[in-house]
Amino acid sequence: MDWYKKSIDEVLREQNTSSGGLTDFNASHRIEKYGENKLPEGKKKSLASKIWEQISDFLIIVLIIAAAVSAILGEYLDSGVILAIVVLNATLGIIQEGKAEKALESLKKMTAPTAKVIRDGQAKEVPAASLVPGDIVVLETGDIVPADMRLIESSNLKVDESSLTGESVPADKNANDIPPENSGIGDRTNMCSMGSVISYGRGKGCVVATGLKTQIGQIAGKLATIKEGDTPLQKNLSKLGKLLSIVCLAVCAVVFILGFLRQGADGGNIMNMFMISVSLAVAAIPEGLPAVVTIVLALGMKRMVSRNAIVKRLLAVETLGSVSVICSDKTGTLTQNEMTVRFVWSGGRMFKVTGTGYEPEGEFTDLQDKPVDVSRFRSLAMTLTGGALCNDAELVYGSDGVSITGDPTEGAIITAAAKAGLSKNDLNDIFPRFTELPFDSERKMMTTFHKGSLYPISYTKGAPDIVISRCAHIDLDGQILPFTDELRQRAIELNSMMASQALRVLAVAYREHKQVPSDSSSYAIENDMILLGLIAMSDPPRPEAAEAVKKCRTAGIRPVMITGDHKDTAIAVAEELDLMRGGDGVLTGADVSRLSDEELRRAVKTTAVYARVSPEDKVRIVSALKANGEITAMTGDGVNDAMALKHADIGVSMGITGTDVAKSTADMVLTDDNFASIVSAVEEGRIIYANIRKFVSFLLSCNIGEILIVFFAILFNLPIPLTAIQLLWLNLVTDSFPALALGNERAERDIMRSPPRSKNSQIIDLRMAISICFQAVVLAATVLCGYVFARNNGAQRGLTGDALVSYSQTIAFALLICCELLRSFSCRSERTPLLRMGIATNMKLVYSVLGAFVLLLCSIYIPFLRPLFKTVPLSLGDWLIIIVGCFIPLVMGELYKAYVVPILERNIKSLSEPLMKPSEVPARSSKKGIMSMFGGKDPTQFDDIESAPANAEIPKEEISVPDSLAEKISDEETIMDIPETELDQVIFEEASSEEVSSEETADKHEDSELYDPEDDDVEF
Repeated sequence: MDWYKKSIDEVLREQNTSSGGLTDFNASHRIEKYGENKLPEGKKKSLASKIWEQISDFLIIVLIIAAAVSAILGEYLDSGVILAIVVLNATLGIIQEGKAEKALESLKKMTAPTAKVIRDGQAKEVPAASLVPGDIVVLETGDIVPADMRLIESSNLKVDESSLTGESVPADKNANDIPPENSGIGDRTNMCSMGSVISYGRGKGCVVATGLKTQIGQIAGKLATIKEGDTPLQKNLSKLGKLLSIVCLAVCAVVFILGFLRQGADGGNIMNMFMISVSLAVAAIPEGLPAVVTIVLALGMKRMVSRNAIVKRLLAVETLGSVSVICSDKTGTLTQNEMTVRFVWSGGRMFKVTGTGYEPEGEFTDLQDKPVDVSRFRSLAMTLTGGALCNDAELVYGSDGVSITGDPTEGAIITAAAKAGLSKNDLNDIFPRFTELPFDSERKMMTTFHKGSLYPISYTKGAPDIVISRCAHIDLDGQILPFTDELRQRAIELNSMMASQALRVLAVAYREHKQVPSDSSSYAIENDMILLGLIAMSDPPRPEAAEAVKKCRTAGIRPVMITGDHKDTAIAVAEELDLMRGGDGVLTGADVSRLSDEELRRAVKTTAVYARVSPEDKVRIVSALKANGEITAMTGDGVNDAMALKHADIGVSMGITGTDVAKSTADMVLTDDNFASIVSAVEEGRIIYANIRKFVSFLLSCNIGEILIVFFAILFNLPIPLTAIQLLWLNLVTDSFPALALGNERAERDIMRSPPRSKNSQIIDLRMAISICFQAVVLAATVLCGYVFARNNGAQRGLTGDALVSYSQTIAFALLICCELLRSFSCRSERTPLLRMGIATNMKLVYSVLGAFVLLLCSIYIPFLRPLFKTVPLSLGDWLIIIVGCFIPLVMGELYKAYVVPILERNIKSLSEPLMKPSEVPARSSKKGIMSMFGGKDPTQFDDIESAPANAEIPKEEISVPDSLAEKISDEETIMDIPETELDQVIFEEASSEEVSSEETADKHEDSELYDPEDDDVEF
């Protein structure tokens, strides 16, 4: 029901309640009807379901079947080893994802467990879960709204609804408003939604929805309807498993038929050929691959934690590497979520303010970034003083830094004052407040009265157009000049200019009173004031966000802003971060709603900013991007983001400001709420994928080489060079250690300079397939040659029968292991030569190769292991053969990279061709505001009002323009049509034409020490 359309009386009547609240008796009956006011806990996965997720992969199923066949044939050792690998793989996956869940739980913030309600006519505190429709809830600054409610009373009420709307500035609320029909959540000024926070003022509300009926609850319910799709890696591994299974069956069938044709239909021969076929199947399946993939992904998750990202799903780690579009929220992700004063216009001058956030560290400068002494500019000091005194926010100094209580814009002002050495506490001690006119949404002003040295003084802060209209004079560093219509218009134009650049502007004025006015009306007090200046502030972009956006563009990733904030604010932040460029479009939520799905698919290709969007709009945007083939990462912190987070390929929630709903839904949680951490995670994902390719190439080339060794031995009627247990040992132990080390290879230089791979790209593309086949052939040829040489050498020594077979198999076994261990160094890069990379740059690989070689020696020289592996001790002469032979695959691999890879890259179109190329669009010139604002002249030249030249001009090329207020201009035209008359010059010309002497000014304030025109410093 649209309660926002109804009057207060209608709501109370339909809820069968009153301003005195429900009785406890009524509340207890209603809770039986409506249920508790809480969202149901998400159903946790059972251990059985977690195990099934780990073993349901096609490749794992193939391994289980292979283990079963081995057991049936009596090869219990082989069967046990394979099953051990399956169990290890499942255990690692479950443990790692369990750790991510625990880390996530530690981030979740507890919501307020209680609420202040009126029951039986008395205010009392009750558990928030016990609220029912019809309850009257008391709301005060700092409270978390415990349910959806229609306001019945409000006093200067402001509510932070960013968790639902994404809007960074608290929304004004008024119980008496009746918003237009079809108003969005952010425009329902008489409603408060569950989970929002009271940032200012107080009020009362009638509960109209609880639990799943609330806005948050409805979103939570819709989340259940969105199903998660398989990640690109899941799809790739599934295809790889099917491919290997087909290869296994084909090779086994060919070998079995070939043996049958050669040896006849004798039962023993048939069983012998069947066992040989099973051995080939063992050789074909890379038993260690699932475990290595799981371990590498788990290690990647661990590294991501150190880069401020907690990944909840193991396979999501790799998906990050294929992201082609990042849909980022603005507030807190691209910006700091801390309002900061950027500019102050006062005394006819524009001042810049450095520093960000609520830390009072920074300084005031002119437009050329030269520091200024605030005490030398009376109007500036007065403006900051008035802004700090007419203010209800407080700076809170804690162990984690400085924060604020109260409205963020007011917090920004007292922070700016503190940067100038004007502490609010000190100012309050000197000028204590004794009464006030609170802010309200009708007047759009706030006024406070303070004790002055002689007379009371009132400071007023509020909307510039309102405050300016109430001012009769302007303060120019102690000279009180008439505020003419032309000056007023110029000040309004200045305000409009800054507001159009998404700066939140407040005006500050003051008035002296001979006595406290008897008429307390706004018109009597907030009139005939003296304008001090304008304060412009914004939520500044994170310093590292611009570099992260640049990194995205270099990597071919398109950053997109999706926010609930206003269009102008979103565009300004996007342009400052270079997230929006020439040809990029902007869509509002209303625009998205009007477009059909097909029209939206076309629009999202060139849209960089989406503003004032609803949760449904976000889902449609993500769906349109995915329909275009993009792999999309969606960031967010609010409940309104949850559906889009779940629908995206990768959902990224904020860990600090994120709601529990967003964290539970997302695939990844940022511990620092920083856009740059997303880009770091994407980079880590690319590294992981590149490393997966490296060890898959290594393992498959080894396995195919093993198949070829056995296959050609049978083809040429040679005894089998390798036993089944030797093949298992190779695949599970000897190959797996180097593969793990390859999975920890550091990033190659161009990892973030190449475009993202397409959704349809394969781990094994055409170039990689050619490389695997080449390496496998070289490996097989080398080992077969060594095996034949060993048989001849053994025969010359007089070895016969089983002794000759064991000797030659031991040579083949040792030579194959050494070939694979050395070749692993060549697999560290698909392009870069080993000598350029350096052997010692991956010491884990060095240690793993040494460890695997030690295991080889153990299998040959430890007496009780020799019968198991069917090996015999080797002499130094035997090792000479092995050492010479094992370098052949390594050398051939390096020659392949040097001469064949460049040819393939030039002539073969990879199956993993990206969907989009890195953007080559040059950044637009970005010069805003201040140059046009002052007609291309430097206002800071007028250090002395008395001597200001009438029409002084400064060459255009000497002007320093602040980047954050730069207008997009070229030499030929200025986009904004701004009068060329310099604002300050007009003010100063008016000053000279009015013939107002300093003596007259002094007479006007003869009793006030505060306005001594001879004194450049403000007296406090």
